Amino acid sequence: MTDAEQILWSRLRRKQILGVQFYRQKPIGAYIADFYSAAAMLVIELDGSQHLLPEHQAQDKERDRMMEAMGLLVIRFDNRQVIFELERVIEKIFSVVTERLNRP
Repeated sequence: MTDAEQILWSRLRRKQILGVQFYRQKPIGAYIADFYSAAAMLVIELDGSQHLLPEHQAQDKERDRMMEAMGLLVIRFDNRQVIFELERVIEKIFSVVTERLNRP
């Protein structure tokens, strides 16, 4: 795992967000999600600088479309966000999980 993945995993594991189980490096279709919650139908991706390149952005869009077709919500954070703004990242994840758990 990257440094950012290790930092975020330390806050997601052991059901620390609303008692929701997250998995890391979870295979979904032809892809591997960085973090996945079945209960929230949520995928969290952490992007390094290579994701700024046009070819990576196109691949990310295709990957997101496939996962969204399965009913999953994909949220992305830049590695720097996790390292330098961890509490904001956690607040966003908490908000999204709350919303996803309360949907009809």
